[in-house]
Amino acid sequence: MSDALAGHLSIFAFVQEVEIYEILWYIYNKMKNKPKGSQAARLRQRKFDILRRFAIPPDLLPGSLSLSHLHCGKPNCHCRKGAGHAAWSLTFMVDGKKQVHHIPKAWVEDVQKRVHAGREFQDAVRDVLAANAQLLVLTKKQRR
Repeated sequence: MSDALAGHLSIFAFVQEVEIYEILWYIYNKMKNKPKGSQAARLRQRKFDILRRFAIPPDLLPGSLSLSHLHCGKPNCHCRKGAGHAAWSLTFMVDGKKQVHHIPKAWVEDVQKRVHAGREFQDAVRDVLAANAQLLVLTKKQRR
């Protein structure tokens, strides 16, 4: 083997060794700062159960779907004597501004499912964030 090739191999081995130590150091520091105990294990388990269950589905909807009854204003319409015409609307916020949009009756079942799934996703994200905060507090308490 030539001296140049041997030099390159020893440099390569050194670089690999340094990378391994960096990886091990990173893992050690991450593990060292994790809270321990049954409460921390339960929080981590709850967090990862939620994370495994939810990928971000592309068709979730925010807000709420509501039914109201409107009177159309036509003098001979049946709605003048009854509750009115059923009208579905989706209400949600965009950039801090309330948006209200009419939903056709044929879309109501699909939109209801998507709003419900969106609410479940938001609740799951809140649960993960709460678990992260509680794990941080446990870490702080256990470092003392």
